[in-house]
Amino acid sequence: MQAIKINGQIRTQNGKEASARYRKAGMVPCVLYSKTENIQFCVSPADLRALVFNPDFKLAEIILDGVSHSCILKEIQWNPVTDDVIHIDFLKLVPGTPIRVELPLRLKGTSVGVRSGGKLVQRMRMIKIKTVPEHLVSEMVADVSNLDLGQTLRIRDIQAVHGVEIVTPAATPIVSIEIPRALKTAESAPAGKK
Repeated sequence: MQAIKINGQIRTQNGKEASARYRKAGMVPCVLYSKTENIQFCVSPADLRALVFNPDFKLAEIILDGVSHSCILKEIQWNPVTDDVIHIDFLKLVPGTPIRVELPLRLKGTSVGVRSGGKLVQRMRMIKIKTVPEHLVSEMVADVSNLDLGQTLRIRDIQAVHGVEIVTPAATPIVSIEIPRALKTAESAPAGKK
């Protein structure tokens, strides 16, 4: 799995006023949460771009005072006016400790229903999972090859990945093949002529 390296500086001052000063200086205040300690630091917004503005799930490798910490994004706070990142919380990955994350859901294959003229409608783009860092994957894949007209693929239809538990409810629809109006009309027209 790809990790984005981020060089951070330990914050010497904490609190709202200190955070405002860091933002004014062009830095983003951050917190690295772990079971043993919480580290407050700040980073350049440019260093965060590849991690935050990316549709793929990536790990963050935060380097503080020469020490590397493997983490995931926990929460991002945005400025409501400018849409700039104003604060980020990271969660340190500890081997053997379960985590919950939201991953991109990718579709694989060409549906039978689409080849017959149907329209593929993807209802979900993200999926929630629970796993340990050793089994963490960057995405989940749903195979749509066997979907025919009018059929729906649900969470329970996703092939299991070793060590990964899907938290999203099993009955949740992922993708469906809608029958276009023109096909419905074509099917009902011969029946009406009899």
